[in-house]
Amino acid sequence: MTRHDGDGAGAERTFAALPPARGRGFAATWWGRAWLTALEGTALDSGQLKAGRRLARAGAVGAVLVRPGRITAVVQDRDGTAHRADVLLQELSGEQWDRFLSMAVERAGHVAALLDREMPTHLVEDAELAGVELLPGLGDLEPECDCGVWDHCGHTAALCYQVARLLDQDPFVLLLMRGRGERDLLEALQTHGDGPHGRPGAGDAEGVDAAEAYAAGDILPSLPAAPALPGAPGVAPSLDTEAEPAAGVDPPALEFLTARTAARARLLLAEALREGHEHHPVEPEPTVARDAVRLAAGEPGRAVADRLAEGSGRGREGLAVAVRAWRHGGAAALDVLDEEWTVRGEDLARARAALGSAWAEDERPVLRSRANRWTAVAAPVQLRLDRDGRWWPYRKERGRWLPAGGPAQDPATALASAERASGE
Repeated sequence: MTRHDGDGAGAERTFAALPPARGRGFAATWWGRAWLTALEGTALDSGQLKAGRRLARAGAVGAVLVRPGRITAVVQDRDGTAHRADVLLQELSGEQWDRFLSMAVERAGHVAALLDREMPTHLVEDAELAGVELLPGLGDLEPECDCGVWDHCGHTAALCYQVARLLDQDPFVLLLMRGRGERDLLEALQTHGDGPHGRPGAGDAEGVDAAEAYAAGDILPSLPAAPALPGAPGVAPSLDTEAEPAAGVDPPALEFLTARTAARARLLLAEALREGHEHHPVEPEPTVARDAVRLAAGEPGRAVADRLAEGSGRGREGLAVAVRAWRHGGAAALDVLDEEWTVRGEDLARARAALGSAWAEDERPVLRSRANRWTAVAAPVQLRLDRDGRWWPYRKERGRWLPAGGPAQDPATALASAERASGE
């Protein structure tokens, strides 16, 4: 990499061509991914994006010239034809740079992070509060290419994918595109503050008295309103990289996992927004075996289902039964499926009273009991009692007891559910 980092519009940096990126992503940092989001959310032709990824992965992007408002590189097609590709990004105005510098010198961590080649989220958020957009948004990356395509073509897309790798290594690349080179920026910070690390001057107060801060706690602004529940879970990103995955990476399994995570996140948000949620106990973290059942309930493909069956320790048939239980009642239904416990004392007295009052005497079925399970003598149905006093219906198929419905407080209702299921 060569560097020509002067002041103002004359600043520029040239990065040597990067090696092919086979089997790896183009952005590892959050700001690199934000750069690609600006590209992928704007391009109208997904085919051109795929072509750009192929070219970038193959190492077809030459040296990248970065200067205020523009990045440039020569990109070669598969047939060897070379095209000059440019991507333009609006520079920050002088007033915006002044606001950014004033904000940065007030927080020593911001400049220290940049010097460590990092761009923390709070730096970007504080800049936005100052009216300065550092990262590009949708439509901010304007393409120019001599191939004649008016929108992003494969060549400008390849350049953007390559620049994402450069941004991972050095966020000053983005700041240069916005109009200030590294040396110029650090000198400006020196002018605005008491050094590039933004230390306060001798006359500045350092911090706030703890007693004063505590006393002001009751006059702080109220928390913002909770976010609205989205209409559907978020869409998982595509893993179509058109390259062989790295060893140990299973793209279909990863795509399924991200989709189920999005669905689970929406469910948790819906529960959190429900009135009285703060009074509900926090559920314990699930075990790996139990979470495998939850994931299997999301109907994965055969290969993923086989992995979950092995990971759960249940095998394929056992996992199918566990998934049926999960769909009837989640973790509580799994406990009833797996756990056999002896009913004693008050629990046993309440269970006998419920069974005695559930039917008229001449209609009461004959039930044989063992532990927390009552099995009908004349039919392949069973009741299972959970530790909260609820009755769960089961039916027998091919010599195996299977969940037949959700729980009920009344044993007659639960048994009727099992009998209906047996008749289906």
